[in-house]
Amino acid sequence: MSLYKSNEEVEIQRHSALMVGKTLAEVAKVLRPGIKTIELDKLAETFIRDNGGIPSFKGYGDPRNAFPGSLCISVNEVVVHGIPGEYELKDGDIVAVDCGFYINGFHGDHAYTFIIGEVKPEIMDLVRVTKESLYLGVEQAIVGNRTGDIAWAIENHTNKLHGYGVVRELVGHGVGQDMHEDPQVPNYGKRGSGKRLQENMVLAIEPMINLGTRHIYTADDGWTIVTEDGLPSVHFEHNACVRKGKAELLSDYSPIEQAEKANANLNSAYYTL
Repeated sequence: MSLYKSNEEVEIQRHSALMVGKTLAEVAKVLRPGIKTIELDKLAETFIRDNGGIPSFKGYGDPRNAFPGSLCISVNEVVVHGIPGEYELKDGDIVAVDCGFYINGFHGDHAYTFIIGEVKPEIMDLVRVTKESLYLGVEQAIVGNRTGDIAWAIENHTNKLHGYGVVRELVGHGVGQDMHEDPQVPNYGKRGSGKRLQENMVLAIEPMINLGTRHIYTADDGWTIVTEDGLPSVHFEHNACVRKGKAELLSDYSPIEQAEKANANLNSAYYTL
């Protein structure tokens, strides 16, 4: 069943979403070659708890193999669900950081991809186009549209126009009191198909786009999702509330982008390509 929020609940959830952005901004401030991904995870968990929240991801899933981190940190060919560990970031890495922040009964859940140092132009293009597709998808989150309208906007921009692989096995979703709610929001599909969008649905829209093939596999840890051809993948995610006429973003990339531009170790030149 799809879950709709009252206007009051949307405002509560906005706070959860904004706190995700603030958490990711803290991560952006310290990203550099040589830092271990587990260090980023510890920083984020401390920030979340110091601000009255609970990391949505930590302990998520089957208790026999619950997710161990507060962040999903997915580097290069890892699409999503990368487990923080001893890996040291290096120049040329692209790093997707996904964060969930639970506070006041609601989850915020979104992601941002960073570039460490210098990368090939084709990687810059992949990051830029994926981020553009996120906003094109958000534009379709209006009353009367369907999930397929969001999906088509993302797929058309990333695959039809640029030839990238669009991951199909993993999709966006509703988000609220539960981290994953109805409806599912694929990143591929036909206009006019899928679940009809109604006012005050809150969606996590999240293109996961590969430089090469769309095909993926799950690593032996049961979590880490990797591109089949070993080529890089990019992940961006926003939380948007379905409204009449124009979607309303609950999440805000501004603090992340400010920290990104202020960190000399990060490459934000793709903004102006």
